[in-house]
Amino acid sequence: MAGAEHARAGGARPNGEARGERLGGFIYGTIVALSVVVTGARAYPEGPGHVAALVAITTGVFWLAHVYSFSIAHSVASNEHLSVAEVRGIARREASIVGAAVPPVVALLLGEVGLFRPATAFWVALVSGLVVLAAQGIQFARIEHLGRPATVAVVGTNVALGVVLIGLKILVGHT
Repeated sequence: MAGAEHARAGGARPNGEARGERLGGFIYGTIVALSVVVTGARAYPEGPGHVAALVAITTGVFWLAHVYSFSIAHSVASNEHLSVAEVRGIARREASIVGAAVPPVVALLLGEVGLFRPATAFWVALVSGLVVLAAQGIQFARIEHLGRPATVAVVGTNVALGVVLIGLKILVGHT
């Protein structure tokens, strides 16, 4: 099995590749989580706990879909049957999708227990996602040793994805 194929199967891989996969999963998972917060806030304006469950379930389903699809792809590409260890490695590799949901879910649960009003919990969840997206952009820039202009561009692109979702939230009329 070639190095890249072995890495995709969840085996040992260079540190940079592992960090890149984790970073990509966090960005993707954050965008999925924020999308659910936006639509959930509209559907359940007084139910941040309900929306927290929707975020957790949705990111879990997307994680399973990634594990399944990458497992199938690996099996076909390598012309080998999958082992449990390979599927487990793929599952670990894709786990950052679920991990990305933690900050928004925590904010929503704090709203559910009364620390925030529901509307505030939704906004805190969205802002936490923007902060995570910015941090992921900074992390990428550091890994790649980017200069200031490129760092600003990467962070701006990450945050812009989240801002588009917040714009959608405002456009659909939820406060």
